[in-house]
Amino acid sequence: MNEVAVLEVGREALWVVIKTAGPIMLAGLVVGLIIALFQALTQVQEMTLTFVPKILVIFLAIVVFLPFMMTTVLEFSASLFDRIVALG
Repeated sequence: MNEVAVLEVGREALWVVIKTAGPIMLAGLVVGLIIALFQALTQVQEMTLTFVPKILVIFLAIVVFLPFMMTTVLEFSASLFDRIVALG
């Protein structure tokens, strides 16, 4: 396996990580931004107001995006296993 193939596998692995973590991180970011705006407008500085909705939305995002994330990881794994078989 040459350097180009190793870099290609690394690039694909990073892209898979971004694709699988992106929707969840984006959901947490949007909810955090909405809560921060609400807190700034109403001057309510309750600490639990930031954590509880974020946790709920992140769990909901995991449930919703889990099939997409599993498909992405399984496709990457299958392509990686095919490359391993092609080497040997």
